[in-house]
Amino acid sequence: MIAIIDYGAGNLRSVANALARLGYLATVTDNPRDVVAAKAVILPGVGAAADTMRSLEKAGMADAIRRVISDNKPFFAICVGMQVLFDETEEGGRHRCLGIIPGSVRRLPPGFKVPHMGWNQVNQKIRHPLFDSIPDGANFYFVHSYYAGAQDGAVVAGTTDYGIPFCSVLVSGNLMATQFHPEKSGENGLRMYGNFLKLAAVTGQHNSDEKARQQRPNA
Repeated sequence: MIAIIDYGAGNLRSVANALARLGYLATVTDNPRDVVAAKAVILPGVGAAADTMRSLEKAGMADAIRRVISDNKPFFAICVGMQVLFDETEEGGRHRCLGIIPGSVRRLPPGFKVPHMGWNQVNQKIRHPLFDSIPDGANFYFVHSYYAGAQDGAVVAGTTDYGIPFCSVLVSGNLMATQFHPEKSGENGLRMYGNFLKLAAVTGQHNSDEKARQQRPNA
C-alpha cells in the first residue's frame, strides 16, 4: 500500500491524482497504523510548519513518521512536509519539529518577493535514481517563504537559487523530500514520483484505459 498522510491539511487529492496518472493507487489515511504498515509513505505539505506539527502530533502521526523513517521504509515529503523533518522552524517564533534531520528552517532572505512562488530550477548535486530521466536544471513549481538549512551537506541532493542557494531536494537513505511540489510540476514532477515508487519497489496497478491515455501524446 502507498499511504498519503492526511493530517487535516495539504493538497492530498492533487498528490493522489498525480500517482493515479502514473497508474498507482494510493490510500489517503489519517490512521497511524496504516502509515506504519504501508510499503511507501508520502507526506504532502501546505501551510505553516508549526500548524503542521500540531496536527501531526494530535493525529498520532509524528511517532508513526519517526518509526517509518527509522525502519528505513521509503518516505517522500513535500514542501512543509520536508520542513517538519528538521529540528526546528523559526516560522511564527521557534517551534520544535520532528527532529529527524539535523538543522533548522529559516525565512528566505530579504530583497526578494516572499513567498517564493512559481517555477525555478533545481540543480542536482548528486547522482541519484530519484533524478532518472530528469535533466539537471529542470524547472519545478515552488510556493514557500521558508527554507530548510541542513547541518549535514551530504543530505542535500538538489539546490535552488532564490536570494541564496537553498536545499530543494533532500535524500537520506530511503527518505526523500522536496521543497517544491512535484504534483504541480508537470512531466518532470510525475517522473520524480515515478522514480520514488520504483525505488520503493511498489507495483503499479494499471488498467488498459490508463495505459492507453499515457501512450497518447500530450496526455
